Amino acid sequence: MPSLASISKIDFPFKISQEQAQQCAKEVFKPSFPEIERMLGVFKNTEINTRNFCKPLDYYKALHTFGEQNAEYISVSLEYSVKAIEECIVSAGIKKEEITDIVFISSTGLATPSIDALIINRMRLNQNINRTPIFGLGCAGGVSGFSKASVLAKANPSAVVLLVALELCSLTFLRNDYSKSNFVGSSLFSDGVSACIIVGDNHHTKNNIHFLASQSKLYYNSLDVMGWEFLSEGFKVLFSQDIPDIISKNIYNDVTSFLEKQQLTLADIKNFIFHPGGKKVLAAYTESLPVKGDFLKNTRDIMAENGNMSSPTVLYVLERFISQGFEDGYGLMLAMGPGFSSEMAILQMNKN
Repeated sequence: MPSLASISKIDFPFKISQEQAQQCAKEVFKPSFPEIERMLGVFKNTEINTRNFCKPLDYYKALHTFGEQNAEYISVSLEYSVKAIEECIVSAGIKKEEITDIVFISSTGLATPSIDALIINRMRLNQNINRTPIFGLGCAGGVSGFSKASVLAKANPSAVVLLVALELCSLTFLRNDYSKSNFVGSSLFSDGVSACIIVGDNHHTKNNIHFLASQSKLYYNSLDVMGWEFLSEGFKVLFSQDIPDIISKNIYNDVTSFLEKQQLTLADIKNFIFHPGGKKVLAAYTESLPVKGDFLKNTRDIMAENGNMSSPTVLYVLERFISQGFEDGYGLMLAMGPGFSSEMAILQMNKN
């Protein structure tokens, strides 16, 4: 079975409090929102304390063209992806020349050649690495990327697969967009990058965490629930208030039917590695899944400390389970994303 050899995450240099972000949004949106004081309550309601940003707050107060912001996306993505990868390689105890595949997940900027190509060139990785750059999975990208990397490792027992999930959500902020969705987005989203090394059966790992199975689901007639609208100014965030309702109506049957295919039940899952989404999404999970105890504590803690970083967030949650302790047994990874869609993966997690 494919195994997780190591995982790393990056904190950006401009980690700011939610109060600071709220004050910045107040300055930006006040000219167009006379009722701004009433609307600022959305920041507190997120239950986020601090957030990762790749730039100082003053950067977001100024006007930037799409070209300027995308150039920053490429530069910052390369810099911090390399840092996360270097940490991951050291932790895995491998040589960079051993990497056979790279899966790069991101939906917050554009680059051709893709960022994985820039990484290979910067780090002088093997020129024959199999490359899989993936765009458009949004918040679901972390689980989907982990599953795709694991499938590559399952197909080739000698594989050493590098997964990088990176999102710079803050660089999609549109300074002159005074829509409610942009305002709500300014209270929730942040930046993050995580790297994983996943290996095939021919490799020994210090972590006893194995990938067992995965499932993707696309919900029909929900294409407008979450995504981007591409404007000349840049990426405009789209997300519907119906997301928690969709989750509430579907998540129990989706999870239990997936587990049944693996001869498992919800009671068999000891570690719930969920992407947070937001406060209402977390409430939908807890109300719909009959699980005892505070099974989403790590998820809530990651959101409180970092905000919603889109695709890397679930990998930060996984790293929290590994670094702070997990229960022997099965783990369920889950995230929702554009489409509207869900991504799930089952892990076998044993302590050494």
